[in-house]
Amino acid sequence: MGELSDRRAAKKAQTRGLVRRVAQDMFVERGFDAVTIADIAKGADVAVQTVFNHFATKEELFFDGRIPWVEGPALAVRTREPGVPPLVALRSYLVDEIGRLLGSFVTLERQSYLATVHGSDLLRARERELVHEAERLLADALTEAWTAGDADDAPADDAPADPSTAAPIAAAVWLAASRVMLVQQRPALHAGVEPDRAAQATMAFADRLLSQMEACLGMIIGLPPALPLPDTGWPQPAALQAG
Repeated sequence: MGELSDRRAAKKAQTRGLVRRVAQDMFVERGFDAVTIADIAKGADVAVQTVFNHFATKEELFFDGRIPWVEGPALAVRTREPGVPPLVALRSYLVDEIGRLLGSFVTLERQSYLATVHGSDLLRARERELVHEAERLLADALTEAWTAGDADDAPADDAPADPSTAAPIAAAVWLAASRVMLVQQRPALHAGVEPDRAAQATMAFADRLLSQMEACLGMIIGLPPALPLPDTGWPQPAALQAG
């Protein structure tokens, strides 16, 4: 029974992967709105119902496998090393993710992804929903981290006075700031600035900005005083210009 179950699971994963590849190739060639579920089913040589068995909507099909940023921030908080404050782990993750996304801007896959999203009202609407989902997941993770006490249910040492209020505020502010830093670099990248240069400069800026936000938010929402922030060695980034 176990072997049969494994074969079925592998077959299911294989079919899902095929449907996703065919669909995403079609979205690139024709545009998201021009492709139907029937087109995808025909291209993958499966029934229309098979597509729906794996993906509830066409938007889900487009984003599948492309949005680690939805669960990533929450996962960074939950899997942080012992003794690392939640916001420090979050900052480290976001700085690295900003660098990764800016560095990948030069690839055709990333450029096609962004162009397809920007060209579809449906995808932009779904992307906004995913942004809210990322905030919700991160807020839940921060709440858990700040309310996880010891055996006597004492609050965590690095917890704010009101975790249920502080968590959604921190999630919204941290993720919004990161999105702005990414979006603001796109014109420079389109103008010819090297992705690696943009990534390093923006990572430096992000680290400093999020560090200061951590300190300021701590005073506002009641986080315990933070230890002096170490100097990362990154310089303050100059304005990026093409040329």
